[in-house]
Parts: sequence; structure tokens; C-alpha cells
Amino acid sequence: MGPAQAPPTSDLPALTTRFLELVRAPARWALKVGWRITVHGADKVPDGPCILAANHVALFDGPLVLAVTPQSLALAKIELFHGGLGQLLSMAGQIPVDRDRFDPRAIKRCIQVLQSGRRVVIFPESVRGAGDFTRFHGGAAYLAMVTGVPVVPVALRGTRIPGGHVEAVPPRGSRMHVVYGEPITVAAQPWPRRKAEVAQLSRELQQQCQHHLAYAQQLTGMSFPGQISSAAGVTQARESA
Repeated sequence: MGPAQAPPTSDLPALTTRFLELVRAPARWALKVGWRITVHGADKVPDGPCILAANHVALFDGPLVLAVTPQSLALAKIELFHGGLGQLLSMAGQIPVDRDRFDPRAIKRCIQVLQSGRRVVIFPESVRGAGDFTRFHGGAAYLAMVTGVPVVPVALRGTRIPGGHVEAVPPRGSRMHVVYGEPITVAAQPWPRRKAEVAQLSRELQQQCQHHLAYAQQLTGMSFPGQISSAAGVTQARESA
């Protein structure tokens, strides 16, 4: 990753990941005790920095990916960063993002994480839903163009049971899968990174992520949990994603 390609991050506070690294292993153990979790393709995740682009169907998605992926931090909606939960997320080094507008501070924070050699978890769909990558925002593409790090598709299966609510925890003992895909190489592109170019790369990433979902379905035998069942559920999902 060429530092000349990326905006400076010296104005940001230092990363605080010690708490996250302390709790990651116990969280992974607790998840595997409570549920039957299988991780596929962990050897495909690069040793260095990368962007993990995961589908998003349930509340469990973020904690699961963070628990099983070393050296990873995730973007989380800015609405969560209030009160005790906000303090906990900040202690864990998580990255607040305003989903309603372009958020340069969140972008710079992600760049800082990647430049430190860590991994950034992004949910391109932005909100929890069908988890089929029909929605695919341009953040992953833009970050990849800025930094030149690879994008790794991640398919999650079983984090929401069919007909279940997006905030419901799957029944204990149920099966969940995390399926990493082949890294997608993206060359760093110097400024200016035009909107049309970001959109084109985003479409290419979307297609490859959707191909990976099809592979994960064949591998695990688990299909999508489906859309949220009601209009009210969709509204709740968007508010709580």
C-alpha cells in the first residue's frame, strides 16, 4: 500500500485495539461453545491488510466476523456510539460511520487501520436484510482504490434463521458458517478517484461477491434466510442495522 496514494491520517487519535485483542479469543470460544460454527477458507485471508466485504443479515454478523478474524476492526453505524455501548465500541477500536452521507473521518480511520497492517470489516449492504448483495455501496471500492489492498468476499450463513428477525439470536446449538473467498486484487489509484470509476469497481466487486455467495450456498447447503417478513420489519431492520 503506497502511503502517497492515501489521505494523511496524522490528525486522528491513535488506534485503541488492546481491549478488542483481549476479548477476541474468549468471544470466539464462547461463540463456538454456544453454536456450531464452521470457518471455511481462513487460509485465503492475506496475512497483511485487507478489506473483508461481508453480507449482512443479522445482529450476529459483526461479532461473529470480528471474533473469528484476527487483527480485524469493523465499521459500525454512528448511532451506536452513545452511552455504555458507545464507550465499549470505542474501547474496542471500532469505527463509527455516518451511513446517510459521505463520511471522510470514517474513511481516514479505515485507512489508518489498513496502514497499521490490520483488516477492516465492511458490510457493503449497509443495513441488515436479505444478505444477497443486491445493495452494494461504494465504500469498499473507494477504500481499495485509495490503499491498493485486496478485497476478500465473506459469506455468512446461519446468523439468522428463515423467518427470524434481524435482531434475533439464532437458537443455541444451531449451525453457522463463515466462508472467506479468494482475495480480489485492486490496484491503488492516485487522486482524483472519480465517482464513475468508483461505481464501476463497486459493480465488479458486487458481482464477485455474489458469485462467492453462490459458492458458499453450494458448500454449506444453506440458502439465504430471505427478506424481512413485513414492511414494519424492514423499517426496524434499517433503523437497527
